[in-house]
Amino acid sequence: MGLSDSRREREKRVARPPSPIGSSAVASPTTPVTFSDISQQADIDFRHVSGAFGKKYLPETMGSGCAFIDYDGDGWQDILLVNSKDWPGHIRRTTTLRLYRNRRDGTFEDVTRRAGLALEMYGMGVAVGDYNNDGHDDLYLTCLGRNYLFRNNGDGTFTDVTLAAGVECPVWSTSAAWLDYDRDGDLDLFVCNYVQWSIKTDIWCTLDGKTKSYCTPESYTGESCRLYCNNGNGTFTDVTKRAGVFDPQSKALGVAILDYNHDGWLDIAVANDTVRNFLFHNNGDGTFKDVGVESGMAYSEAGIARAGMGIDAADYDGSGRASLVIANFSNEMVGLYHNEGRGLFVDMAPSSQVGQASLLFLSFGCFFFDYNLDGWLDLLVVNGHIEPDVEKVQRNVTYKQRPLLFRNSGKGNFTEVGLTSGEALKRPIVGRGAAYADIDNDGDLDVLISSNNGPAMLLRNQNSSGNHSLRFKLVGSRSNRNGIGAQIRVRSGSLTQMRMVKSGSSYCSQSELPVTVGLGQ
Repeated sequence: MGLSDSRREREKRVARPPSPIGSSAVASPTTPVTFSDISQQADIDFRHVSGAFGKKYLPETMGSGCAFIDYDGDGWQDILLVNSKDWPGHIRRTTTLRLYRNRRDGTFEDVTRRAGLALEMYGMGVAVGDYNNDGHDDLYLTCLGRNYLFRNNGDGTFTDVTLAAGVECPVWSTSAAWLDYDRDGDLDLFVCNYVQWSIKTDIWCTLDGKTKSYCTPESYTGESCRLYCNNGNGTFTDVTKRAGVFDPQSKALGVAILDYNHDGWLDIAVANDTVRNFLFHNNGDGTFKDVGVESGMAYSEAGIARAGMGIDAADYDGSGRASLVIANFSNEMVGLYHNEGRGLFVDMAPSSQVGQASLLFLSFGCFFFDYNLDGWLDLLVVNGHIEPDVEKVQRNVTYKQRPLLFRNSGKGNFTEVGLTSGEALKRPIVGRGAAYADIDNDGDLDVLISSNNGPAMLLRNQNSSGNHSLRFKLVGSRSNRNGIGAQIRVRSGSLTQMRMVKSGSSYCSQSELPVTVGLGQ
């Protein structure tokens, strides 16, 4: 889909016409932007529950994701937070996901029960998309056990249509993304699956040889991702094998949609845990080919498979090509795979602050966004270890870890500025999911972070830089209604920015569908 076959709804958040970013196309120093935690004053009282009670079951380490969705279509982004639950035989409380409606005054209202979403599940992730093109954004929730597709009824409520749609996927699913891979005008669904685990098959692992610890995924058999083709009548067909994306070795935690080679067909990048990453090249005939190895994004620069968690794709250096960021385990560093063109990616992290600053962090949620609106995509990485006792065996690694915020100073040169960007980003957490949106319609991007066994954090962007922005909401006519997969190009001064409307990305999370483009001064 392109701008030519959509109705473009543009909201310009500027008080005066923007001036060029600069002939050098390099970001100039700006007033520091800070983030403040407004969770309490915004009435976001969510707390994640993993069910942990001493048995050290693997799913307890994973946490859950979060999303922004304008579920009522009023132009204000609402919040969805995925939750897990207690294990059978050890029920201590009733937990559900939470849907918070944006009251438009800086606060949110819990409408979970009213919306028909107050059900228990061992939830993992969420993907937002209008699968039936009726103008209302629907929800796909991934879980341990079976997944859920909730159709938005357009009246503030949702209906569970999972079984009728044929997308229950009764395994252990993590991230998911909507995309129109066959360009027939409706959204198809890609689902990441992790490993084959159950309470009955749980394995005893140890760090010290005495007490049980959480196992690594190497102890379990992988589970292939799934691709569901939208039939256009409210049902889906599992085309995983026919489309060429079946791989039983997969241990997928993150998925990003991109057109890495600019051929007009959406490709799929998958972050795998302890096995090689995938880059499914769309052949344009309903099939894909995994080109991860030959492209250079499957492994580290040393040729080693890492523990991939979250993932995102964007043109962070103004090259016009979508590059990749992949969050990895501690002592592996975040991967920053620059798209060199000709189907090749090179990991730039080891020679940049992205790699150096992230080395000791265990990273999950990650995404590119222009937090200071200077025209260059910055990078947020959310961190937190999986083993509460990790400090007993690794003195330089902690369980709770602060988020990392990398400012893009132009042409992909990143500087870690988290410690100077507000108290909220200094706070160590067991971070997992992360998403961004303009929650107050003031033109800049705010952040939502989920924590494992902890509270969610809603961070308001306190941007006093004076930079301007454009905001785009695409509405498809011949294409999918959300415009997912559409590319937007904005030229300001000597800088041309390329953005894509996308579903998925980060870790088990989804950011808002509207696109914000920073214009600088």
